[in-house]
Amino acid sequence: MTEERDPGLALVVQHLEGHGGPPLGDYKDRCLRRRLAVRMRACGVESLGEYANLLSQSATETDNLLQALTINVTQFFRNPEVWDRLETLLRPVVRARQGAVRIWSAGCASGEEAYSLALLCDQLGREELGIEARPPVIDATDIDVASLERARTGRYPKRVVSTAGRLTRLLVPVGEEVQVPEAVRRAVRVRHHDLLREPPPDPPYDLVLCRNVIIYFGREAQDRLVEQFTDALHPDGFLMLGRVESVLGPARARLELLHPRDRIYRRVS
Repeated sequence: MTEERDPGLALVVQHLEGHGGPPLGDYKDRCLRRRLAVRMRACGVESLGEYANLLSQSATETDNLLQALTINVTQFFRNPEVWDRLETLLRPVVRARQGAVRIWSAGCASGEEAYSLALLCDQLGREELGIEARPPVIDATDIDVASLERARTGRYPKRVVSTAGRLTRLLVPVGEEVQVPEAVRRAVRVRHHDLLREPPPDPPYDLVLCRNVIIYFGREAQDRLVEQFTDALHPDGFLMLGRVESVLGPARARLELLHPRDRIYRRVS
């Protein structure tokens, strides 16, 4: 599907660009097709031309499409073995930084990953430094406004964390929900950020996590993002991608693959 071959797609792209949407040219073709098809079926239209016309008349459907084009899957301490590796990697960094480790959770969705990092760093600070530990600084960024609103509250349904284990026992029960403790929330800076258009929010970082996000973009965009993540790291800082994501572009020469299964890299230059 290309704009040149399908005028309807060109109209959809033009409409979204006028409403702050992501650059659709950076998406993998099949991912873009799938997301547009879902919304078209939901609206009962059969062609992109019809759908573009609907978008021009419906602010609600524009919001629905923007929501469909963002990836919002996350949870506390997702893949427990990954967090075991992160604990090992971060422990000496926390000690060296006196607790004030700097992390970027890129594509944070509703914030569970960022708060998991804050809980882990808080634990490591207490174990390594005791009361002398400084708080970590964690930038949690995403393009989806609704997800960021939830992240800012730091409040989640109990069922979301009931099987997460690890440090979720520190979350505070509030009715049918749990609340991230205020001291932990203060360590997380929730920000609106467009990975494809904006530079890293506040580098350099000791760790950048962007899990299961770049897979939805084309090769050129993937290479550009990994280069950006690498630039945002301290020397010897760590980059973590999703398990089905790889570094194949120019940044490969600057990164050492530490854990092939979990796609954890170290910046070496």
